[in-house]
Amino acid sequence: MFLKCNRRKKDGKVHRYWSIVESYRLANGRSAKRQVLYLGEINDSQKSAWCKSIAALEGWAKAPQQIALFPTDRQPPEELTHAASEVQPVQVDLSRLELCRPRQWGACWLALQVWNLLGLDEFFKPKLPPSRKGTSWYKILQLLVCARLIKPSSEWYVHREWYRQSAMGDLLGMDADIVPKNALYDCHDKLLEHKRELFRHLSNRWQDLFEAKFEVLLYDLTSTYFESDPPLDPESSKKRYGYSRDKRPDCVQVVIALVVTPEGFPLTYEVLAGNTQDKQTLRDFLKKIEDLYGKADRIWVMDRGIPTEEVLEEMRRDEPGHPPVHYIVGTPKGRLTKYEKRFLEKDWEEVRPGIEVKHLEETGEQYVLARSRNRVGKERSMRKRRLKKLWARLKELSTMDQTRDELLMRLGAARKEAGRAWHLVKVNVPQSEQPVNEETFSYTLRRDKLRIVMRREGRYLLRAFVPETMPAPEIWRQYIGLTEIEESFKNLKGDLAIRPVYHQKDDRIEAHIFVSFLSYCLHVALRAKLKPLATGLTPRAVLEKFGIMQMIDVHLPAGEDKELVMPRYTQPDKDLSLLLTRMGLELPQQPPPTLRELTALH
Repeated sequence: MFLKCNRRKKDGKVHRYWSIVESYRLANGRSAKRQVLYLGEINDSQKSAWCKSIAALEGWAKAPQQIALFPTDRQPPEELTHAASEVQPVQVDLSRLELCRPRQWGACWLALQVWNLLGLDEFFKPKLPPSRKGTSWYKILQLLVCARLIKPSSEWYVHREWYRQSAMGDLLGMDADIVPKNALYDCHDKLLEHKRELFRHLSNRWQDLFEAKFEVLLYDLTSTYFESDPPLDPESSKKRYGYSRDKRPDCVQVVIALVVTPEGFPLTYEVLAGNTQDKQTLRDFLKKIEDLYGKADRIWVMDRGIPTEEVLEEMRRDEPGHPPVHYIVGTPKGRLTKYEKRFLEKDWEEVRPGIEVKHLEETGEQYVLARSRNRVGKERSMRKRRLKKLWARLKELSTMDQTRDELLMRLGAARKEAGRAWHLVKVNVPQSEQPVNEETFSYTLRRDKLRIVMRREGRYLLRAFVPETMPAPEIWRQYIGLTEIEESFKNLKGDLAIRPVYHQKDDRIEAHIFVSFLSYCLHVALRAKLKPLATGLTPRAVLEKFGIMQMIDVHLPAGEDKELVMPRYTQPDKDLSLLLTRMGLELPQQPPPTLRELTALH
């Protein structure tokens, strides 16, 4: 270890910031450095004291070998003390036993088990061979994906803190103390070329492991933002300003399009420019899925706003070599006006308690009107709350002394906050040059529109082009599966913390999303494995349960110049043992001990 100084010039003065840095010699012969402790600005006496403390510490060399243990009060047999003996006798002093370097082991081990379950070892090992300098890119990728699953954080944090706090080095056979910072970033540059093959591999694994079906595909989009400056040339980068689903319009972003099965198994994704509109993406994704998995009789389930009338017409078209593509899509409530009278003639059909549907056929398509009792109460309470708040604000504005321009600005803010409730109120504003008073500024409730809104609360319209054998309740069930893809985005953004992104280059950004996608695949596989055991078992809860298992280095003094180091993971509690049994997992053997040479501490 040594002191490292970083200089920074501020306001014409040079500031010196000090850190304690540890230098390592890696297994491949290269050296790596890790910041151990940040000290900030220190004076000369403090610097001298730290230097003396660092000088008093020295390391030891690793020398694992076959040994036989004996207590200090018993002499080893003569046959073991002979120079030709292959087993070295070691006398240990149990009274001086020490437990050092506790680190998280259980969740890391479980993540690697799920990695192997998906066959990612067979897929990536031949594609990510070690570098000429000995860097194992395959193990670095495992580290990145498992870290994203267990404790989402930046590559810098993994290098500086998390790697030493976990047992990933022990499990992967890497250096126990540090992982090179640059390797964590450089690994991203080797991933994107394998994306297309990975999608095919995963679809096969989903089918083999969990009997996944691909007749119905859910398609949706989301956005993720960046803590970085916008690119100098926006046309050459996918980082753009656009409609932010994260409520961060001040940040540049990219759009992520995702396709999953109704059970939540991800099939493919694509990273698009941040200003991409939803309706611009569907045509390319239809071709992408067809190229990856061939032509098949699939049903695409989408939310409103994604398909255009032109694309839907192309999907319905039946031509030689181009069979029609079926779909189920949400429809704006405004379209209900066209078919409302015809729906009145139909009877409600119960799908499940609280959910009813009506069915209508129209020029090759089917329309399904759904009514949810729970949704009625939710939408009605939201509408009442916003309308009451808007009415109170309008009443407040009517009593204020203000100019016409000031009134218009305040009305604009009130309209934005009220949302759809604004259209339920008719507001008369003064003409240009007119004063603001009771005669020129007034507001009234639009009772006719309110009656229509109340009648449609809790109802939504679905539009479907599906085989004739699919009844209306089944159409509704397939559409409601879109909640699964919403759960996917929730896990990506919440549990796996894909946002914000700190990378600057487009390739690194896409590779970061690639790593997050792999981590999400582990999350989905673990969830599917837990589902038959109990519906309340979530991947995050199980990872936290396994995270209780720690690995500790047991240090036993063996004479004056040696010590025996035994890495040991803690034994599982009864509840965790039960969970291991139900999941069909068996813990590995404890790692072998190591005999190390010691250098006296000064």
